[in-house]
Amino acid sequence: HEREHDREISELITKHEEEMEKLRAELNKEQQHLLDDLRQQMAATHKAEIEQAQLQLQTLHSLELEALRLSLNNMHTSQLELTQSNLRKEKETALVELREMLNDKRAQEVAILQSRYQLEQDKIKKQCLKEKEDL
Repeated sequence: HEREHDREISELITKHEEEMEKLRAELNKEQQHLLDDLRQQMAATHKAEIEQAQLQLQTLHSLELEALRLSLNNMHTSQLELTQSNLRKEKETALVELREMLNDKRAQEVAILQSRYQLEQDKIKKQCLKEKEDL
């Protein structure tokens, strides 16, 4: 009776150890499954965060490019306005110089014509006086 009792206790202990081993294996399997799920969730979260950061970087990059484009456009417009202003001043200066040169040339031509007129008039007067004397 005592041996049977020891045998039953031994069987119970073996059965208990087997059940404990089985429970440990299930627990390890469940832990592994939970760890895999957690890794997947973390990877998905990490991927989403990276995509969000990339989107923010792209948006920021686009905004910076737009700001640079506007700045360059403003600089180009200012440069064009400055160039137009300089060209207008150069044109006005050239026109003033041309007008002065034409006025000087006209004055010279008028002086030459007056001189010729005076010579012609003197010549005609002399010719008239000569004709009067001849008559």
